[in-house]
Amino acid sequence: MNKLTNFIESAYRLLITTGNSLQSPLLLAIRLYWGWQFFLTGKGKLANLQRPTEFFQSLGIPFPHQQAILVGCVECFGGLFLLIGLASRLVSIPLAITLTVAYLTADLDAVKSIFSEPDKFVTATEFLFLFAVLLVIAFGPGRFSIDHLLAKKFVRPEKAAM
Repeated sequence: MNKLTNFIESAYRLLITTGNSLQSPLLLAIRLYWGWQFFLTGKGKLANLQRPTEFFQSLGIPFPHQQAILVGCVECFGGLFLLIGLASRLVSIPLAITLTVAYLTADLDAVKSIFSEPDKFVTATEFLFLFAVLLVIAFGPGRFSIDHLLAKKFVRPEKAAM
């Protein structure tokens, strides 16, 4: 019985070690893919402000032109920051707010059906974008980021332990 317990414990420790070693590559993949998607979406809005302005106006969003500029900038520049891993958690906050507002205005039916029709909620365009930024807020950008390099350079060892 002791050998079986030792084997299970060793296998579990290996699983944890392997999982932990995959965190940073996974966070990098999320940041690269979704950062690029945010950049493209924001760039598209900024390149043709009339289209998002009209869409925002149809949703009854106040100051639709200014909101289109704001959202385009948040997505375009926030996406670039996310992509390179600079101020990742900080830039994820306005991205998450933008996506929450998008859910509540453009896809309110999906939000209302979160429990009755969860497929409708998770297949909405905003879902994966929001999920990606919430992962970055919760877990950070990972080791393969400018944030990590800056933290190594500027955070004192006794502060890092806290």
